[in-house]
Amino acid sequence: MSLRRASSPAAWGRRLPRDDADELTWLLFHQEDVVSLDQARRHLSTKAIRHRVATGMWRQVHRAVFVAHNGPVSAGQLRWVAVLAAGPQAILGGLTAARAGGLSGFPGRPIHILLPASCRRGSLPPGVLVHRTTTLTDRDVLAVGQPRRTMPARSIVDGAQWAGDDQQARAIVAAGFQQRIVAGDDLHLVVERLPRVRRRQLILATAADAAGGAHSLAELDFLGLVPRAGLPEPVKQKIRYDSTGRRRYLDAYFEQWRVHVEIDGGQHVDPRAWWADMRRQNALWVEGDRLLRFPAWAVRAHPNEVETQLRAALEAAGWPG
Repeated sequence: MSLRRASSPAAWGRRLPRDDADELTWLLFHQEDVVSLDQARRHLSTKAIRHRVATGMWRQVHRAVFVAHNGPVSAGQLRWVAVLAAGPQAILGGLTAARAGGLSGFPGRPIHILLPASCRRGSLPPGVLVHRTTTLTDRDVLAVGQPRRTMPARSIVDGAQWAGDDQQARAIVAAGFQQRIVAGDDLHLVVERLPRVRRRQLILATAADAAGGAHSLAELDFLGLVPRAGLPEPVKQKIRYDSTGRRRYLDAYFEQWRVHVEIDGGQHVDPRAWWADMRRQNALWVEGDRLLRFPAWAVRAHPNEVETQLRAALEAAGWPG
């Protein structure tokens, strides 16, 4: 029954079971060494299960869920524990599903589980949240990969509507586009078939801006400031070519008045990135453009000052106001 591997869960997945391995061995391999009590009983007697727990071969991590080792439980195993504890119709949803699909920059806990509204669930381990839905079609569920989870677009939409506040919701949507988890009209198609999605307008507006080229949250904050101030709409992520012929992207460009706005994030503390930005800034000034630069924190904390400087630059460039 052994997979001939080290006892540490970090070694999971490095070696396939032998061709003659039994069904339980293959099940443990596919479920990252996590198994429910019901699954274990299909292959072992109650006495055999108790023996594995008593001897430290297995560890009971929930009322009816075990891991087949006695070491630390990995993030992937925690997801399996949550799904198996919640019941056979449970799937990963929201930020948990998005993280399993490659999204980074957000915490791994709590673990979000999605269930049909009418489905009964089992008791849950600490740190697991169950959400109910009346709309869960085949288009919303990833056909491959285990444990089952929602498709990337549905995961981002659910992550945004379950977020603790609007700022986090916008950050999730922006990150989904920035990290290429979603693209184009992906989120709009999901929202259209969810009748009672929370933050509908916020998700749609943020997705529209992000799909149009403004990927960072600071850029989205800036683009929200512009119409509120009655300023003209800029072109987002306009492509320009520098003196060496390399393609560059401008965060926001008021083309008619040749006013260019750059939103500086954390990457600008890197001296090499800073010098690259200065070279680009110098090239723009040589060509006759006006360039304004704002740190991301200023866009959020001092929007009135950002608006005042932008208005003054546009008026100096000939905008009638």
